[in-house]
Amino acid sequence: MALLDVGVMFAAVAVAGALADRLGQSVIPFYIVAGMVLGEFVLGRVTLPVFGTAYVPETEFIALGAELGIVFLLFFLGLEFNLDRLLARRTQIGTAGTIDLANFGVGLVLGWLVFGAFLPAFLIAGIVYISSSAVITKSLIDLGWIANDEAEPLLGTLVYEDLFIAVYLAVASAIALGGGDVSAAAVDVGIAIAFILALLALVWFGTPAFSRLVETTNREFVALRSIAAVVLVAGGALALGVSEAVAAFFVGMAFASTEHTHEIETLLEPVRDTFAAVFFFWIGLVTDPLLFGGVAGLIALAVVVTTPTKLVTGFLAGRAFDLDTRRSTRVALGMTTRGEFSLIIATVAVTAGEAGAFDPAVAQTINAFAVGYVLVMAILGTTLMQYSGPFESLATSWLDRDADGGGTDS
Repeated sequence: MALLDVGVMFAAVAVAGALADRLGQSVIPFYIVAGMVLGEFVLGRVTLPVFGTAYVPETEFIALGAELGIVFLLFFLGLEFNLDRLLARRTQIGTAGTIDLANFGVGLVLGWLVFGAFLPAFLIAGIVYISSSAVITKSLIDLGWIANDEAEPLLGTLVYEDLFIAVYLAVASAIALGGGDVSAAAVDVGIAIAFILALLALVWFGTPAFSRLVETTNREFVALRSIAAVVLVAGGALALGVSEAVAAFFVGMAFASTEHTHEIETLLEPVRDTFAAVFFFWIGLVTDPLLFGGVAGLIALAVVVTTPTKLVTGFLAGRAFDLDTRRSTRVALGMTTRGEFSLIIATVAVTAGEAGAFDPAVAQTINAFAVGYVLVMAILGTTLMQYSGPFESLATSWLDRDADGGGTDS
């Protein structure tokens, strides 16, 4: 039955993608909803004639495929942002990323007001802070923005966030596993930082080796060797408790410094898109929509509070890269999307509840909140990016008019 389940999944995402294309919408929310409808929490609750109860379970292949989706999306993100480019723009990235950290503070205050304890507040802060590298990267590619000026501050801020969240996840996981003991996080934080430094050294010194790895005219070998490198390093990172997404990003940066970037992108683009579809389908598959009722108020509050803050910090990030109002507005709209890392933090909340770090009911509340919040923000963010034109015009007419008016008065 596992093969049939996988076949149904691919058929569902194919239909969902075709429907999204026909309607001129982003495929991402359609993939998520397809997974939700076919999962145990929707279709699994319906008794069908002849078939009885039938739904697509979260098989090992789908779960692993979702993980590969994250890996390949972040690998492609790294291909667009080599280390030389990162270092050349380190001042702008540092400024944009530091401004963006205001969203973490907002989430920390929100979490404390709702739960009145440090660890739940710390988890809520991470959930609402981190934008989705996977969703934003996919949207940049789909919209053709990846080669535009607005892509650089978007990707640069995502790099800053991913590095920050790598350490954050180590701290949060250690506290959760330690039953709430903050001091227990020290060793895991050290491992995470050491691994990130090792990846940076790999990118800095290992580019010739990566270049030789794909120095062949056989396209099959280029594809296989590239996949082997990124999956092996990402798997090693995960085994050490470090984000596989961050590791995949650094491997992409290593390949970006070679002369084979375009060839790798051409060969692996279908692989990336296939597993990205599995990832978004999986998000829906593991989501129980009935959980949303109990946290609807918290989700609404978070959306109302955190959307404006991401818009403001995103716009300022664009300005930090000296972009004009129109392109800075695109950066602001793009940064509103939340996704895979928020869901990972939700699993940390469940672990914390099981380990006795706080009430298991609070853990389930945080988990339900994270899933609902991600679904809303993924749909909202991709929609804002797709229909950015009116927002760009409004921001330009408002801000540029004020600037011109100020100039005239002076």
